[in-house]
Order: sequence, then structure tokens, then C-alpha cells
Amino acid sequence: MNRNGKPTIVIVHGAFADASSWDDVIQRLQEQGYDVIAPPNPLRGVHSDSAYVASFLEQIDGPVLLVAHSYGGAVTSNAAAKAANVVGLVYVAALIPEEGERLTDVQSKDSILNTLLIERQYPTGSNGETAPEFSIDPAHFRRAYAADVSEERARRMAVVQRPIAGGAFADASGPVAWKKLPSWAVVATEDVGAGTDIIRSMAQRAGAAITEVRGSHAIMISQPQAVTDVIVEAAKSA
Repeated sequence: MNRNGKPTIVIVHGAFADASSWDDVIQRLQEQGYDVIAPPNPLRGVHSDSAYVASFLEQIDGPVLLVAHSYGGAVTSNAAAKAANVVGLVYVAALIPEEGERLTDVQSKDSILNTLLIERQYPTGSNGETAPEFSIDPAHFRRAYAADVSEERARRMAVVQRPIAGGAFADASGPVAWKKLPSWAVVATEDVGAGTDIIRSMAQRAGAAITEVRGSHAIMISQPQAVTDVIVEAAKSA
């Protein structure tokens, strides 16, 4: 807890993004006196990514409110189950798997993302083996991910997007923290990236307090004040 008696807010980005996608929300939180940390999400797999984030959380003194976007929701659900100092979870257009569930099992009727991905190979070690990773075709990035963000900013986002390992979607989720911690969820009503329907249904299953906001999958960029308001509400409650 910081000097103002507030929890530290840790924000975990999702696939096809980095922590800078949260700049506008971070600024608003800092202006309200919150300590905010936005570590990199490796995007290599739910098991390894959640272990990394959990280790990061355990090195923070005092309570933590854990916030996540997109694939980051799967990571934080697992990481918070390992870190004792997390007091609440906020999911922003985020996937919230059940224990044992794989993201490859999640099908959304209103998602177009899977049809617009580019596959490349990355090295998995020193023995020359490779594995697939995926990024969004830059020509379709705005339509799939950030339709309500300016064309100029969406072009920059497409350039700096971080690919996600294909294996990340095949990892079965471990124990999930939303079964024991209070949670909040922002559902973007025009999300064709993850899909509004699956985001809403997962949030309902998790028993999260849901706020629906008109916007794309990049809701933290297009509607930063609405997202900030939910995070602050959670921080005060948790």
C-alpha cells in the first residue's frame, strides 16, 4: 500500500500490444495518487507468463490490484492464484478462462481476429528448433483490434505490436484466482477482436461486476476515462 493508503495497481497487457497501450489510463491513475506498474507480458504461454507475473507481484510490498487486457486476463487469473498480495482483479476486454480450459477451446461468433493473423517462426532454444507465433496483419489491424482509434495511432500500434506464441492458446489454465477474489470487468460492446459475446459470458461466469462500454477491443485506448473509473472503483472496494 502506498503512502496514500492505496493499493499498487499492476497492469498486464495482452497479445498484439505492449504496456504503452495503457498510457492514457496510467496517466489518469497517477493523477489520482495511485502507484502503477505495467510489466511486460512475455506472451509465450499461460503457464510461463503467469509464473513470471506472479514472481513480479511477490516482490511488491503491500496489496495489489491486478488489471489485465485480452490474453492478459488468462495470465493474471493464474498469476493471482500464486501471489498472496493480490486483493482484486480487473478484466478489460479480457479472456477469463476456467481451470483446465484452453483458449483454443474458446470460440466467439463475433470475432474476426483469427482470419487476419500472420504466422512466423521464432527460435525456442539453442538447438535450432522453432515454433509459430502470430501477429495481426497490419493492413487489417485497425479493423480487427482498434476500430475506434484514429487511423494514425492504429498504424503505429500495428507497427509495434508484439506477437504471441501459438502455444499460448494451447496451455490449459491452472487454478484461477477469480474464484476467491472480487473481480470487475469492462466489456467493450463493439469488440470484434476477442468478441463481445465471449468476453461478456466469461465475465458473467466469473461473477465479475460488469460495466459495458461502447468501444473496440482497444477500449483502454479509445475510452481511457471509462476504464479508469472502473479501476478506481475496484481499488476503493478491494
